[in-house]
Amino acid sequence: MRGAAQDLRAPAQAGAHLVLSRFGAARGLMTRLPVMGPCLRRGAMAFFLAVLACFAGASATAQDRLPPAPYAYQQLRDPAQEAKAKALMETLRCLVCQGQSIADSDAPLAGDMRHEVRTKIAAGESPDAIRKWLVARYGNWVTYDPPLDAATALLWFGPLLFLALGGWLAFGRFRRSDGDGESEI
Repeated sequence: MRGAAQDLRAPAQAGAHLVLSRFGAARGLMTRLPVMGPCLRRGAMAFFLAVLACFAGASATAQDRLPPAPYAYQQLRDPAQEAKAKALMETLRCLVCQGQSIADSDAPLAGDMRHEVRTKIAAGESPDAIRKWLVARYGNWVTYDPPLDAATALLWFGPLLFLALGGWLAFGRFRRSDGDGESEI
């Protein structure tokens, strides 16, 4: 018995713990699994977070190191084409800012989108064709006026549904309170 207790203590002194396995406990068998101590766990977690922060910081700044697209901050030479491009850019949502149009946003992605719009307008494409291309590339979220389809039906009819529900609840509440007042008199 004494020899078995010494055998059990030896791994614990070496930094490992004995863990009963789920099925081994029923048979009386023990499985040795190395388990990190609390200091090693904290050190490993700190190292992992430091490496993750380095990669996140490097990837976040990598996009800004590229020079902006030529037409991102430069207008077209033809005022009529620039007016068409500006009108289209006012109706497209910045995917980064989400509350601004690509004409108003300073995000690098919005600059790239402005460049694409101006390049395609200069090439003679229509604003509708450019809008369809952007919607195909980025989805309906890119436009401030999403089309009516199954995915956006709640967006279009939700406010009307909530207004009707609120009117129905208010009407029922006022009618019930009017009926209660007459019975007391």
